Amino acid sequence: FDPEKIARYHTRKIEALLHNKGIVRNRKKLEATVQNAKSYLALRDSGEPFDQFLWKFTDGKTVQNRWKRHEDIPTETPDSRAMSKSLKSRGFSYCGPTICYAFMQAVGMVNDHVVTCFRHKDLRELKS
Repeated sequence: FDPEKIARYHTRKIEALLHNKGIVRNRKKLEATVQNAKSYLALRDSGEPFDQFLWKFTDGKTVQNRWKRHEDIPTETPDSRAMSKSLKSRGFSYCGPTICYAFMQAVGMVNDHVVTCFRHKDLRELKS
């Protein structure tokens, strides 16, 4: 992800990307990617590092959940709703609370492995 490059994309570039079979060819998502690159650069240029911006929603620590069943794992949380709202207020789009929660899971901001999974213990021991 090169935000400087993507932020400069215009209509012709998006039109070309709509014919690229190697990516998601959805105009609204491509336009959102360009807008999100611009929003990311604005946030960065304001002096707030993006990682610090994101981690403030979990007070800088990995949330250690203790789910017993996969069905117990939520699709969004108050933290992901707050992250989504804050991102949207800064001009980001396609970043609803479910997307934000999936991101938080993917990057290790939350440990959502069920307690019987070997990774749950491993991740608890990492200490953020």
